[in-house]
Amino acid sequence: MIENIFDAPIPGQSLTNTPGNYPWEHPPQYTNLEDATEYVWDILHKEQNLEQIITFLRNGIPVEAIARTMLFGGFMEGKWTVDVAMLIAEIVFKQIMAIGIKAEVQNINLFIKDQSTNKFHKQFAEFKNMKNKRKANEAPKDKLKSFVEDIKEELKEKETGLMAKGDK
Repeated sequence: MIENIFDAPIPGQSLTNTPGNYPWEHPPQYTNLEDATEYVWDILHKEQNLEQIITFLRNGIPVEAIARTMLFGGFMEGKWTVDVAMLIAEIVFKQIMAIGIKAEVQNINLFIKDQSTNKFHKQFAEFKNMKNKRKANEAPKDKLKSFVEDIKEELKEKETGLMAKGDK
């Protein structure tokens, strides 16, 4: 199948669409923080959602990632504004963490670690180039091992971000 590179929206096309086509273009369903957090609590405690969240936490998905996904999804569905999402973020984070604790999940990952370092991208590019140069049956084990070890070291570095603990 040949992809047409010219099959894309015209710049400014979204400005000519009829207003109100998307849920976030309407007034939000929840403007009260208490109502919004109760809605999230009810959604989190549906049986299917509980099972999914516990599975995510057991497989190492950070609480922050789950909370961000829920908050952004609620915004996209028109449940709340971005402001309300920011204000209930800590509460949603704690609700998800409480589910993990109650389910006795071992080693709950709390935060998304920054993996966007230039060192990582440089090493990945070197590994990819080396892989392309070698024969298909010949594996670059020593380079792969050092690449994986470097990634593990970078992941162990101090957590940064909006939800990370400060130095004090």
